[in-house]
Amino acid sequence: MAMREDRLLPADPAVRPVARRLYEAVRDLPIISPHGHVDPRMLLADEPFTDPTALFITPDHYVTRLLHAGGVTLDRLGVGQGPLTEQRSREAWRLLCANWALLRGTPVRYWLETEFAGIYGITERPSAGNADDLYDRIAGAAKRPQELLNGFGIEFLATTDDPADDLGPHRELARTVKTRVAPTFRPDAYLEPAAPGWAGKVERLGAAADTDVSHYQGYLAALESRRRHFKANGAVSADHSHADARAEPVDHPERLYEKALRGEISAEEGAAFRRHMMLQMARMSAEDGLVMTLHPGIHRNHHPPTFQRYGPDTGHDIPTTVEFTRALAPLLARHGTDPGFHLVLFTVDATVYSREIAPLAGFYPSVYAGVPWWFLDNPSAIRHFQESVTEIAGFSRLSGFIDDTRALCSIPARHDMSRRLDAGYLAGLVCTHRLDEDEALETLTALVTDQPRKVFKL
Repeated sequence: MAMREDRLLPADPAVRPVARRLYEAVRDLPIISPHGHVDPRMLLADEPFTDPTALFITPDHYVTRLLHAGGVTLDRLGVGQGPLTEQRSREAWRLLCANWALLRGTPVRYWLETEFAGIYGITERPSAGNADDLYDRIAGAAKRPQELLNGFGIEFLATTDDPADDLGPHRELARTVKTRVAPTFRPDAYLEPAAPGWAGKVERLGAAADTDVSHYQGYLAALESRRRHFKANGAVSADHSHADARAEPVDHPERLYEKALRGEISAEEGAAFRRHMMLQMARMSAEDGLVMTLHPGIHRNHHPPTFQRYGPDTGHDIPTTVEFTRALAPLLARHGTDPGFHLVLFTVDATVYSREIAPLAGFYPSVYAGVPWWFLDNPSAIRHFQESVTEIAGFSRLSGFIDDTRALCSIPARHDMSRRLDAGYLAGLVCTHRLDEDEALETLTALVTDQPRKVFKL
């Protein structure tokens, strides 16, 4: 499992030296992570990582879904079971090592190899034979979360948070760690009135905002209040993920709201209300400055038995088709040229990037193309993105790399992969005389640090 210096760089001997020079110039720049799911309470507690399974397997559905597809049940991996005994943790770790071949050709293997070598000095390929030895070496070299944050060079780290959260851990982290750890306003559950338990969630939102939410205007006021609370605690963005990207006004939204509170709203009416609320979310972002990020088109919890037993975010969220051009027309008609409004669009459909998102980002000053995200965060999809999107919209319309991970240790591995792939692509432009090398380096530096700072207003 030798970590070769030129991994992921172009094989062409004429291009590789240029790519190597570009990569070396940016490899140690700070990490900007404006969208992810690391638990801020874990960072604040700062307990040493002595359990390799809890570090590398159970929080990372990229890992568990591949093992599950290969016949390893999630219960054997410790998913959804809380802290494991050492025996159970070792058993799960042995399963990962014994089934290492299931990861061949995936970015998951690249990330794990980078983590094992870069953090723990492990360069042996995992197997059933060395599983316990690797477990002991990782457990014996216990690392604390805040130690890793500093060692990784993470300048900015965004978490994902419920609008009713108090955000106390973020206030404590702001006083104790060098990394800026910011909350992200994620209101999805409060915008889907046909979902079970919605009225109770809205009541909780109203209590957090100290606002009467028995009527539609109070509901809007509560959302605006919680956005202000998040912004006061360092938030820079509001994140949205629904079944589609549609944003459309409805007549008399207060009537739909009242039906929803009574539990009488239909699925169709609920979708109409949510699409109306996406316009309201855009209005709020235009007013308060929180960047609006949108990543629709996911069938959540595709396997009901798995969801019932293990809960959400356990590897069975599956992509669906999604349309942006017509869906966002009402929103962009209102806010597409608003100064200060930033809308970052993501998709899990590679064709949508070049067909819709790149042309939108290539016209609207508010729109940015979110880099390949989830299922597309692999070398081949990223290379396709580089070629198809930048030639339509240019490099200045990209978001910068998004790691979107719950697994703290995978953050530098994912950013390293992105930097190598960007260096390779730009080196190709240099060698085909489309860019000078100084321009390529300026562009790569911007993609790594300047662009995410600009897009997310850091």
